[in-house]
Amino acid sequence: MFYHDNGKLQYEVEVEEPNPEFAKMLQQAIGGVEGEMRVALQYLFQAWALPQKHSEYRHALLETAAEELGHIEMLATAVAKNLEGAPVELRNQMGQDSAVSAAMNGMQPRQVLSSGLHAMPVDSNGVPFNGSCIVASGNLAADMYANVMAESTGRLLATRLWEMTDDDGMKDMLSYLIARDTMHQNQWLALLQDLGDPDDMFDHLPVPDSFPDEMEQQEFNYSFMSTDINEPDDPQKPWTQGESVDGEGSFSFIREKDLGKTEPNLQPPNEKAHNEVKEQGDDD
Repeated sequence: MFYHDNGKLQYEVEVEEPNPEFAKMLQQAIGGVEGEMRVALQYLFQAWALPQKHSEYRHALLETAAEELGHIEMLATAVAKNLEGAPVELRNQMGQDSAVSAAMNGMQPRQVLSSGLHAMPVDSNGVPFNGSCIVASGNLAADMYANVMAESTGRLLATRLWEMTDDDGMKDMLSYLIARDTMHQNQWLALLQDLGDPDDMFDHLPVPDSFPDEMEQQEFNYSFMSTDINEPDDPQKPWTQGESVDGEGSFSFIREKDLGKTEPNLQPPNEKAHNEVKEQGDDD
């Protein structure tokens, strides 16, 4: 069973200089193989496959899956806010040669034609999300290795996006997502340790570490986030307390409900996108 706290984003999303081309790049973080749709569904299906005796691991997977859904919402908001800044010439030509104009301006034509200048469940090339990239084998230890890889490549994508933008708002959002990927890599490694894997498994880890640590949101890069509506207490597990697996921080426990303070606050839709709902018979 899932609940949604309507009107609040997990983390603030602001765009100072809208950029339709960057909106296209952000689509990779939504519907790409390294994106948030992948990990959200991967963790859900892994959790649903676990028996009752693994309830603590099932709960950790469900908590993080719900967090990843919040990341999709953040990124979709970022895409919409970047598309609000479509060039004037594109807005003026939406009714004529809009697909060509969109392509020439670096945005996805379908972001005009199919979504009215909003995010879609596709990658940066416009290819729809494909669930074949989801790993949920039923073997918990094997799945944890897949999760570390997924978070590692997701973090790498976020660092590349961070490098591609000069917008302070986008850099701030991406630094948060980078920090959360750091945490998720470490929590799945901690879960592997809890399962009893040998200590030497950490000699060769798929964790890119060239991105400057100080560019991550230090408040969030080792905090396990509870998305449970019942506001549980810290379960005091290896992934919520003590030294992190990479030895560079200490795990902590936070609640998503305590973070959500901002609303998407999107601008009114472009009139020529025809998104507004009108009463039947209203000719205005």
